[in-house]
Amino acid sequence: MTSPVIFWRRIAKSGTGGQLMPLVTSKELFEKAYKGGYAIGAFNVNNMEIIQGIFEAAIEEKAPLIIQVSAGARKYARHEYLIHLIQASMEMAEASGVSIPVVLHLDHGDDFEICKKCIDGGFTSVMIDASKHPLAENIRITKEVVAYAHARGVTVEAELGKLAGVEDDVKVSAKDATYTDPDEAYEFVTKSGCDSLAIAIGTSHGAYKFKGEPKLAFDRLAQIEKKLPNFPLVLHGASSVPQDLTDICNKYGAKIPGSRGVPEDMIAQAAKTGVCKINVDTDLRIAMTGMIRKVFFETPEEFDPRKYMAPARQAIKEVVQRKMRIMGCSGKA
Repeated sequence: MTSPVIFWRRIAKSGTGGQLMPLVTSKELFEKAYKGGYAIGAFNVNNMEIIQGIFEAAIEEKAPLIIQVSAGARKYARHEYLIHLIQASMEMAEASGVSIPVVLHLDHGDDFEICKKCIDGGFTSVMIDASKHPLAENIRITKEVVAYAHARGVTVEAELGKLAGVEDDVKVSAKDATYTDPDEAYEFVTKSGCDSLAIAIGTSHGAYKFKGEPKLAFDRLAQIEKKLPNFPLVLHGASSVPQDLTDICNKYGAKIPGSRGVPEDMIAQAAKTGVCKINVDTDLRIAMTGMIRKVFFETPEEFDPRKYMAPARQAIKEVVQRKMRIMGCSGKA
């Protein structure tokens, strides 16, 4: 018997009966982004309110959307719940009269098996992150995922280089972080057959991205672009960690002093290059946490989850809108 999730993707791809808006792969979206000189925001989801806030922003901005699910999110919220929450959000978008292309993407799949489960479970894009391995092994593992994914109409993102920081189960110390080598990037893409490549040019996971002055290696980015013309690149660890959001968190009891992200002008600059996808996770976490803390502090007698989750959802929406405008993808749906 066909599983409900696979059935959803099959209906979505066939477009029969107008029952569901179609999930899409990243291929066409990245082609348009590359030519148009903008990037598409890829937003990590963990629960209903985050998904709702992201979709509400995309509807108002009329922007294409990449919904990312990490291994940690699958464990926490469960694959089936997330799938159906996303499906419901797509139906709400359709009811609003706005057609939004949506990619459902696995973030940081660390082996073939998790990629396979997500491909079989309705995802239209997966990331295989074998960057911890030597180049040859990274190519071999990525190539295996590519073969399975492409046979089922799913696109594959890979990673070359190592970003410092912590995100769910991904942990890389500053001393182990390495920038992406342009020559290796060409070899990797040519041999692995991946559809997009996450590169390391100075970004990092988490809220503490820079100890000193923020700096991205745009010269290295240009070299990679020269080696891989018209090929979509991806920035991970690209949250801006805005001061206004961290101030709210710290004001109401959080302890994240000295946090610093990628300046928004650098994000805008990267979006005009071959970078077609920019990941955002930390900013969403900080925005949601800040609003929840604020409600708890100002109304300690409150215990109705709706009273603190509603402003948290609104904060998610506002952050996503801000990101979409910076990346230049508003109005590109």
